[in-house]
Amino acid sequence: MTHHHDIERDEMSAKIVRTMRDRKLTYKAIAKELGLSPFIVTAALLGQMSLPPDAAKKAAKKLRWPAAEDFLTEVPSRGSLGDAVPTDPTIYRFYELVQVYGTTLKALIHEEFGDGIMSAIDFDLDLSRQPDPAGDRVKIVMTGKFLKYKKT
Repeated sequence: MTHHHDIERDEMSAKIVRTMRDRKLTYKAIAKELGLSPFIVTAALLGQMSLPPDAAKKAAKKLRWPAAEDFLTEVPSRGSLGDAVPTDPTIYRFYELVQVYGTTLKALIHEEFGDGIMSAIDFDLDLSRQPDPAGDRVKIVMTGKFLKYKKT
């Protein structure tokens, strides 16, 4: 179910992306200027999370769009993907990775650490290009704090 607020979020995110394209801004450049992770900044600009007020103010200034400041500090009620499985091929591959390897990763995490989860809050993410003679590869590294389940 899509809510009115979600449609507004999607529209605001689309306007930010258009503004960035028109001004030839990159996510990495904005993140560097804000002193934050490019993953956090990109997610916020795409409407997936919020920024601290000072960072939102700097981002809105960089975009030359003061109204973006309020949008960037709002905590979204959901991601812009909604409840549907995405049709975008790149995003769909991440769903596919979890479908194919999710239970495997869970089993190996439990075997290595015990009964618990990997935090997505105390979490680091990195993406880089890995040269390969057969075609460059995308390298994604995720590290999250292990959180043991309480048994009491």
